[in-house]
Amino acid sequence: MSERQVRHILSLSGGKDSAALAIYMRDRIPNMEYIFSDTRKELPETYEYLERISNFLGKPVVRLNADVGFDHWYQMYGGMIPSNHRRWCTRMLKLKPFEQYCGNEEIINYVGLRADENRTGYISHKQNITPVYPFKEAGLILRDIEEILRSSGVGMPPYTKWGRTRSGCYFCFYQQKIEWVRLKETHPDLYDKAKEYERPYEKSGNSFTWSKSESLAEMERPERVAQIKREHVIRIERQLARKENATLMEVFTQAESVEELEDDDDQGCLVCQL
Repeated sequence: MSERQVRHILSLSGGKDSAALAIYMRDRIPNMEYIFSDTRKELPETYEYLERISNFLGKPVVRLNADVGFDHWYQMYGGMIPSNHRRWCTRMLKLKPFEQYCGNEEIINYVGLRADENRTGYISHKQNITPVYPFKEAGLILRDIEEILRSSGVGMPPYTKWGRTRSGCYFCFYQQKIEWVRLKETHPDLYDKAKEYERPYEKSGNSFTWSKSESLAEMERPERVAQIKREHVIRIERQLARKENATLMEVFTQAESVEELEDDDDQGCLVCQL
């Protein structure tokens, strides 16, 4: 198959790595297609960041799920919220729309995994989709990605200013407890909307929570908020003591990679985070 028949696709998540990769590849692959799987439950800062990226690229970012978002599939699954063991959101709102968009044409899919990461990206089961990892191939690490974003003027995702470390839905079950606290402080309306999903599942009567073993109503109690903040400071201090020469972003990112993420590094969820 000739090069003209191959489609080049880069999926943006709203995170720093895919943004930096889009910037990095802009002049290398002029006919690149940029897409974003929209759950309709993203942070407002994520949508702002996508506009910033699109302006730099000089072309639109194609929005998938334009007519069907999270609430549609939430109803289809009987009102059961997703979790790290029930990741229907990743499957139905990220992976399936991506593969449908690709169709049966020959696809090269550009993935923003860095050379300093010991994990693999989403690998499609469709034989016509081939993933490539430009940052890994070039040996680029976190500091390089930060420099790409800085020098381009696009900068880091706006939500990092208030302590969110990853992109994804505002109620993403992979965010850490300190991030829930910060969501409550920064976007109390979104925190309240996330709480509304924590209700008994009709088929079983069981109640499911976004955060492991703790409801958002319990988490927002003043004494619990204070405890979460104290524990976060302790983790940051420990990381700083271990890595004196690391950037603050590296330390912060590693300090947040505890609880669920350290036990479950599923490939599919990288679609939301890279």
